[in-house]
Amino acid sequence: MDIYIWAKALHVISMVAWMAGIFYLPRLFVYHVERQASVPEMIPTLEIMERRLLKAIMTPAMIATWIFGLIMVGMGGFDWSAAWSWIKLAAVIAMSAFHMWCAKERKALAAGQSTVSGRGYRMMNEVPTILLIIIVIAVIVRPF
Repeated sequence: MDIYIWAKALHVISMVAWMAGIFYLPRLFVYHVERQASVPEMIPTLEIMERRLLKAIMTPAMIATWIFGLIMVGMGGFDWSAAWSWIKLAAVIAMSAFHMWCAKERKALAAGQSTVSGRGYRMMNEVPTILLIIIVIAVIVRPF
């Protein structure tokens, strides 16, 4: 059994789950902010959805993505001399930082202390898309 291939498959599966959550959570934040005044009874449901998405799907998927990625690095799947590897690593670190920002914002929203507007959350929702494009091009196309 080729452990590297299994690590790669599990890395991709966990990354897809992580990305699904990381694309959806800021959208929930938009609904949360924009419905606070007009539909306040919706807020407790949104808070449950936000918390469960982050804690039950996104965070475990992020951890699994890192674990399986590091297994592949340990097995020689990372070319330390190639720019694409460093670009991917930087983008994955940025994606992890975005994940942490989402966790911070979820807590701020739950506490009624968020200062980000619906438009601000919509704009932030583009960050993971840009990072995903960079990661995929770096790994598949390897332009550098």
